[in-house]
Amino acid sequence: MNASATHRSRSRQRWLGWAKRIVTLMFFVLVVVLLFSLIRNVDWPAVAETLRGYSLLTLAGGLVIAVASYVAFSSYDLLGKRYTGHELSARQVIEVAFVCYAFNLNLGAWVGSLAMRYRLYTRLDLGVGTVTRVLSISLIANWLGYMLLAGTIFSFRLLELPRAWEIGATGLQIIGFGLLGASLVYLLACRFSKRRVWHVRGHEIVLPPLKLALMQAALGAANWSLMATLIYLLLPEEMFFPSVLGILLISAIAGVITHIPAGLGVLEAVFLALLQHRLATSEILAALIGYRALYFLLPLAVAFLMFLVLERRGRKRKRTERGSDR
Repeated sequence: MNASATHRSRSRQRWLGWAKRIVTLMFFVLVVVLLFSLIRNVDWPAVAETLRGYSLLTLAGGLVIAVASYVAFSSYDLLGKRYTGHELSARQVIEVAFVCYAFNLNLGAWVGSLAMRYRLYTRLDLGVGTVTRVLSISLIANWLGYMLLAGTIFSFRLLELPRAWEIGATGLQIIGFGLLGASLVYLLACRFSKRRVWHVRGHEIVLPPLKLALMQAALGAANWSLMATLIYLLLPEEMFFPSVLGILLISAIAGVITHIPAGLGVLEAVFLALLQHRLATSEILAALIGYRALYFLLPLAVAFLMFLVLERRGRKRKRTERGSDR
């Protein structure tokens, strides 16, 4: 590549970088404005009253659903264990994955999915290449399940939109067809592709067999469905579950675009915008506050304590290894 072509390539990359930042900023401002317009007249005493109205049975059921969802997500890394053949025990994998997921939800992917995962796994003597392959299996499982669910809900117009938004149903349907198509391409590649090895930034990625890919899809779909089930449990009984799931899936992408840790404010803005024509704002906010408490904050507290335990084990293992080398 000559100097002129190199310069054009760098200029294009800079412009794309700035365009991405501008779009992200505009989306962030839009979310803030939308959220402010939706909650400025909230009856907060009614929100508190709704929260106090949740029975112990409902909260216990929500906790069970949250645990099931964390187990499903942690099982992504068990697929990574099967994929790479590393020798860590299932218990060790579940512990690491749980801690990473809780930190990921609350502090963002750079902390949870990347930094935390690499630190904890390498302390257990997994190589960086192996950790990268485990991470790739986990990420694909999560988003493959997402695409299958979102594709189905959008394609069959199962998301009940407000009347003012109905024009967007066709656009969502087209997106849904695209998501289902992309999912099918991945599954077909796992079954029929003759090229099984790919290299991404110096890391070797091996295309998994179809059976493992189907397990990725099943676990990913189960995790997203359980998350939506928890919100559905906390909302009034008349809600349509596919709509709750569809709104959660839309809010997840909005959270990714804005890069806001825990999707704070984004989740609320999307749910309020798409449900305020059916439910009282106080009922929606109470359900989302309960969801954040059960699914974000409580697991984060447990994960923080578990992280300290894992760190202590790691330091003890290193001291033992240094002692045996003398």
